[in-house]
Amino acid sequence: MATKSKDDDVPLRAEDIDEMTGSGDLCAVLRDEPPALAVSVSAGARKWASGRCEETTDCIAEEVPVALVYNGVSHAVMMSTPADLGDFALGFSLSEGIVEHPREVREIQFQETDKGIAVHLSISSRRFAALKDRRRNLAGRTGCGLCGVDSLDEAVRAVRTVPGGAPVSVDAVVRALDMLPAMQVMNGRMRSLHAAARVQADGTVNLVREDVGRHNAMDKLIGAMAADGRGLGDGFIVATSRCSYEMAQKAMAAGASLLVTISAPTALALRLAEEAGLTVVALGRGDSLRVYTHAERLIGRPQDLAAAGIRARAALQ
Repeated sequence: MATKSKDDDVPLRAEDIDEMTGSGDLCAVLRDEPPALAVSVSAGARKWASGRCEETTDCIAEEVPVALVYNGVSHAVMMSTPADLGDFALGFSLSEGIVEHPREVREIQFQETDKGIAVHLSISSRRFAALKDRRRNLAGRTGCGLCGVDSLDEAVRAVRTVPGGAPVSVDAVVRALDMLPAMQVMNGRMRSLHAAARVQADGTVNLVREDVGRHNAMDKLIGAMAADGRGLGDGFIVATSRCSYEMAQKAMAAGASLLVTISAPTALALRLAEEAGLTVVALGRGDSLRVYTHAERLIGRPQDLAAAGIRARAALQ
């Protein structure tokens, strides 16, 4: 089976995954804590600006292959920022439906090799049996680009209705968008990482995870929320990416009823959101945003709503 990394679409063979898990490296021991790897390197560059050229040094993000191994069986390899890998493994397991609840992951251990990092998860026998059936159905086929998925039926999953969720004000969304950049610590240095954030109903950002991959950042956030046991409550999620089908799906898996993204949505993501009851707010930049689905969940300022009504009536005349 060919497995692909989600963000660069580089196919990785099953034998590549087996090599990473240390089958040929007896020194690669399992540890309870993830390896402390650098998340960035310094790189020299020649900078051209305003007709002038100068030598400079930039902070460049690292990305490493991370293999996810369930009960000793390799499942997927993702190219990831080597930080918060426990959150990543737990969040991926939840968002991809490998487990239904965090307690079904009994242990997470880490194995560093010269090829990357293997994260070993011990999951319940019931969930592992379901995973083996899923893998058995995929044997001998070519991957379609969604991790661990190899048929159209699995790629577009059955829709689950999201929780009703309390209304959220436009001011809260704008506040979150204003707060988030200062909380993207790694991206502030490297300028190449995505972020996913948990936001309280009043717009306060209280949890952020970053990664070179947008899906990975979302999975890290889901895992971190599961680990702290607080969930979303009446809050929402903000992601510094486009709203793709998978981002919408993962937000729904996290229990979100409202997802805010910096860039535009895809049509498939909007169809999913409309059917599931997810409010999608996209192109959120400064105090400008667009609501594409279930707009009733977003409460505007009275003066803004009045102005919108005037413009709508004028357009009909």
